[in-house]
Amino acid sequence: MITEFWLKFNNGAETLQLPVNPDTISVTSTHGYTDINVTNLGEYTVIGGGQLREYSLSSFFPRDHNTSFCAVPSLVEPYECVATIERWQRSGKPVRFIVTGTPINIAVTIRNFEYGERGGEPGDVYFTLDLKEYVFITVAKKGDNSAVSGSASVTMPKLAAARPSTRETPKSYTVKSGDSLFKIAAKVYGKGDDWRKIYEKNKKVIGANPNAIKPGQKLVIPS
Repeated sequence: MITEFWLKFNNGAETLQLPVNPDTISVTSTHGYTDINVTNLGEYTVIGGGQLREYSLSSFFPRDHNTSFCAVPSLVEPYECVATIERWQRSGKPVRFIVTGTPINIAVTIRNFEYGERGGEPGDVYFTLDLKEYVFITVAKKGDNSAVSGSASVTMPKLAAARPSTRETPKSYTVKSGDSLFKIAAKVYGKGDDWRKIYEKNKKVIGANPNAIKPGQKLVIPS
């Protein structure tokens, strides 16, 4: 079976088969990570979801047909192929990328398209094409359990009224072994990022270094 490389646009209304198969195709699959620095606690890593795959390939649009390397029976003029890809790229819509004989049959966006001629090969247009996987998003109404193939369905949640806070803030706190201002703020306010409020109120007790609190120190807790 001969492998074919296809780009299809507008649900297959327009198609373009690459006349010369790329020697290689590069696929990049990464996973998302976010590193966060938390005051007084150090650096933490939040593991995110998988990133969309990226594909990169290079080939050329030949001026003259040659059965030794052409994968199509007849050729489209090279710059007509270039104009088609550029028009699809500017359309703001995804295209479908298909490599027959492989699992690659996905919607993609055209992220980069570079092309040009080389000396000694007049009329042949060499190109590099960078594609990125595209995911269709549909917003489902509540109670609608229908699924769309190849798309993600998102149900919009109802916003509940915020509950009033019942947390009572103490007026003072005695430092214990292993405490930090961040941990104390998390205990008394429910949010460690408010540690600066405690430090500003107790600078005379703590000193110039907010990390130098000592067990037994009595700190005033501002409301």
